[in-house]
Amino acid sequence: MAETPPVPRRPPGELEASVLGALWAAEGPLSAAEVQSALGGQLARTTITTILTRLHDKGAVSRSRAGRGFAYSPIQDSAGLTARRMRSELDKQDDRSTALARFVSQLTSEDEQLLRVLLAGAEGGAPEGPQPGPGDAL
Repeated sequence: MAETPPVPRRPPGELEASVLGALWAAEGPLSAAEVQSALGGQLARTTITTILTRLHDKGAVSRSRAGRGFAYSPIQDSAGLTARRMRSELDKQDDRSTALARFVSQLTSEDEQLLRVLLAGAEGGAPEGPQPGPGDAL
């Protein structure tokens, strides 16, 4: 009898990203059942509830009472969440200078220029080069 090949594990964070994507796409707070439906109904509701609880514990979503359960909303958009994660990782470092230097050394020249523009704007200076548009990101 042939063995069934094992189902490959999802990459870390994939389910959280999917759940957040469903919340970002929604026009208002969603229950676990609504998130489950938005994701195609393939995942168990308990799995969705666990992910939503973990996201709440991490401060990525807020929740409010909705009947016997909760309705969830994202606290930040995708860019805001990425920025928060980057800051969280930096806060874990004893040697912030080295961590920042290594981060900057790995940027593309376009991202480095964008970072310079953003830093100049944050300092109140006249930014050099093109201004980032609404769709641009670090």
